[in-house]
Amino acid sequence: MVVLCDRPLVPLSPAFDAYLDECASTNRTLQFVTPPDSRVTFPLAQSEAHWIVHDDGYYEGLTGRPMHWDGAMFVPDPDARDYAPAYTTPLAAPISPRLVLTVRASHAADEPLGAHVHHLMRLFTGSPPAGWGTTEPLRHAWDATDLTAHVHGVGEARLVAVGAGERPCIAALRFAPLDPPASGVAETTTLTVGYGPDETVPVGDVPALIGDLPGTPPASVLAQIDPGRPDLTLEPRWAGPSAPIGLAAHGTFTGPPGFSRRPLGSLTWFPLGEGRSPDYWRRHEALLAFLETAGAD
Repeated sequence: MVVLCDRPLVPLSPAFDAYLDECASTNRTLQFVTPPDSRVTFPLAQSEAHWIVHDDGYYEGLTGRPMHWDGAMFVPDPDARDYAPAYTTPLAAPISPRLVLTVRASHAADEPLGAHVHHLMRLFTGSPPAGWGTTEPLRHAWDATDLTAHVHGVGEARLVAVGAGERPCIAALRFAPLDPPASGVAETTTLTVGYGPDETVPVGDVPALIGDLPGTPPASVLAQIDPGRPDLTLEPRWAGPSAPIGLAAHGTFTGPPGFSRRPLGSLTWFPLGEGRSPDYWRRHEALLAFLETAGAD
């Protein structure tokens, strides 16, 4: 399915949500096409929708990969050897650091949901979430009881939560039932906190804030810094590479060699960098390989 969007800012609207549901039920991909001066919201960028930008040709809005129409959908241009030229032009806003936390957790069937995002937004912005919903603009004031009832009512849910604090903050939450015979709910939440172009992310505070998460401890929390616009919207242009800060994993570990670690209650924190060098993603890959084969002590 291809949707044409000629507007300055494209959100995850109710119409887009319906398109995504239709594509999921018919095993199709949703592709939406915008001009090069359009932006998309964080929730839409986190969805399964595929952003295509029409400039002199076509390219992926989030990667800059040149694309072409094959008669049925947009596919990568096999002759392209570089980014699309428009993707390498400067952003229209100053590039600023954004702290991104990806939280993965499993919850008991009777456990309230939303505690992790509530806690993190309050710590990083000074206020709890303002609202939640399935589409933009959000339709519900923040209420963990209502959010939990919604998730249990639909089984699988992709939700959005926004902050109301001193700095921009938004989260994309995904919930799904645990695979049998387990009972409960699996959660993957990606929370992004925006900082100004002259601000510095408090990297040293991140481990302690993760260690204070309430409720069932998460299975893992990945912290990284992504460059981008301070308002957390995305332009179809290169803002710079992301870089990891560290990974918290549930349990205590004695390895791997070459990694320092720090206990955070029931979690172990593995520092990966200061959020400045993308080269440390190789350390992240090595750490994941270790964690997949080594059980906690």
